[in-house]
Amino acid sequence: MIRAPRAVPAWLAHPFRWQRLPVPWAAVARGALCAGPLLGAGIATGHPAPGVLTGLGSMLAGVNDRPGTRRTGIVHIGLPALASALGMLIGASLQAVGAGWWVVPALFAVGFGSGAGSVAGPVRSNAGMQMLATTVLGAGMPLPGAPWAKALYVLAGCLWLLLLRLVVRSPRPAGGALSGERAAVATVFDALSGALAAAGGPGAVAARRRLTAALDRADEALRLRRLTGRLLRRTATPQELLLAERFAAATALCEASVALLWEARPLPARVAESPRRFADALRTGQPPGRLSAPETSTPARGAFDQALLDAAVAFGRREPSTTQGAAAEPGPVPAVREALRALGGRSRPGRGLFGPAGRDYGLRVAVCIAASAAVALLLRADHWYWLPATATFLVKPDLGPLFSRTVNRFAGTLAGVLVFAGAGELLTGSWWPALVAGAGGALLPFATRHFALQTVAITLMVLSFVYAGGARQAATERIVDTSIACAIVLVVGHLPRLADPRRRVGQRVTSALRATERFLRHVLEAEPGADTTERRALRRAAYRALGEARAAAETAAAELLAARDRNPDWLTVVSAAERIMDAATACAVRLDHGAHRPSLEEAERLCRALAAMADALEDPRRRRDTPVPDRDLRPVPDCATLTDVAAELEHIRGYAGTG
Repeated sequence: MIRAPRAVPAWLAHPFRWQRLPVPWAAVARGALCAGPLLGAGIATGHPAPGVLTGLGSMLAGVNDRPGTRRTGIVHIGLPALASALGMLIGASLQAVGAGWWVVPALFAVGFGSGAGSVAGPVRSNAGMQMLATTVLGAGMPLPGAPWAKALYVLAGCLWLLLLRLVVRSPRPAGGALSGERAAVATVFDALSGALAAAGGPGAVAARRRLTAALDRADEALRLRRLTGRLLRRTATPQELLLAERFAAATALCEASVALLWEARPLPARVAESPRRFADALRTGQPPGRLSAPETSTPARGAFDQALLDAAVAFGRREPSTTQGAAAEPGPVPAVREALRALGGRSRPGRGLFGPAGRDYGLRVAVCIAASAAVALLLRADHWYWLPATATFLVKPDLGPLFSRTVNRFAGTLAGVLVFAGAGELLTGSWWPALVAGAGGALLPFATRHFALQTVAITLMVLSFVYAGGARQAATERIVDTSIACAIVLVVGHLPRLADPRRRVGQRVTSALRATERFLRHVLEAEPGADTTERRALRRAAYRALGEARAAAETAAAELLAARDRNPDWLTVVSAAERIMDAATACAVRLDHGAHRPSLEEAERLCRALAAMADALEDPRRRRDTPVPDRDLRPVPDCATLTDVAAELEHIRGYAGTG
């Protein structure tokens, strides 16, 4: 008898996953021009310490050099750069006063802040990680100089790469100014075209998520541009307003398209081709050309064609509409607050530094870093920093499954050490570490495909810095220290309380369910003919929260100790919530086109059921006190999408164990 092949466990398969991404040639060029030349300049002038510190700063900035507009690049690189300089100031001050074993509680405190800040968003998470890393390096690397000077050197290295980011860029597409933001909006239309082409096929769900991600990136790019103008008290230009109007048309077209996607039927090729014409028009500055002929066979198709017509009108204008241009800009104080929130992520309930998720994140990082530092100080008094520095890049819970990162970190470090040792045998002179650092910097943007490859690039660069700083026999110690750090992180990181995904994942899933409930309530209770601006804002917020919840759930599912017997099936819960959002969006489109509007009692019944699910998931101790909605979630007459909402609520209840 032939046995069915067993599926490889997710925690074992994850280390071999490889992302397929385009090669960012501009970032590769920037990487080659950052750490290597800075280190080489320090060696050539006889001052290797400043070269090491500036190279270190540029390396850390290069980790954050991801595709995006100039403004998103400034935010994603600038805030971690300030945090890196602050960490170097703290660490170098500890070294200057001879802190000794006091460095362990100091690193515990910095580690707690770094881990707890991870809940605020990816930018602040990266800033916290790099602040912790430079604190460790500043406290351990034996480099001469005052603490404030070391911090300035690190900041200068970060600013050097930021300057390269503004100068060395990919060729700008035709179409005039705002090319970065315009390209982001064009990507939305491309993703929409792909989603419509995949409708009814096996790739429909993945294409739908790519569309959501493209909307998030375009929304962030335009939001940062608006915030820059508000902070500078600058009036928006007609080009900015026109692009914002076209993005609003893209958002409306995406909302109307959800109803078509929800029907899960293949669409004619001409329907999928129309959004791509808008993308080409944005990139070239030319008119979009002929679009698909309108058709009103279903309410969903009618809504799509109406949104397509509105988008064509927006693209036909060469000046923004009067309503768009007359939008009032808020004062500087609200703009500053909004900018501060935008720098590190969006503020949500439970995401505070001392909230449940923040405390767990913080304790996990702090305990691992403190334990690594204590073991390193016991083993050796000099060059002890590599062990806690390795733990810094392993233990952050939002960077991927712990076991996968640990395996790839060890493999990448081993490969990097071997390559560095081989380069030392083949190359001669004092300049060769700068060449190796330059090669590592050029590899770093490409290495985002896999954590092991990224570790190889970082290991090459750090070993070059250490070698130039005077530690000529550090390569062998790096393998031993990395092995010890991996063992510590695996043990401490899987302690029951610190590894429980209910707090780490449940908080994001709960936030997503509450955002979904707010959108559903607005759809079902809004007056006919009401302005759709608030509805689209709630929809974007809900999909963004669902994207974060899915990322956290996928990470938890690939952990070595997923504890599925004590926790809900997070991925199934998120998938059901995503289908509820799609169904609610399709319902909104149908209600706009005359579908049956449910009574307030029916609407409240569905919304209350979704809120009860979120309450039950938020804290398992509250399950006994949470009123579970009746099993009789009756469908609303004449509204098929609300029947789907009720069905998915049953899915959530079953998989979350709230029934």
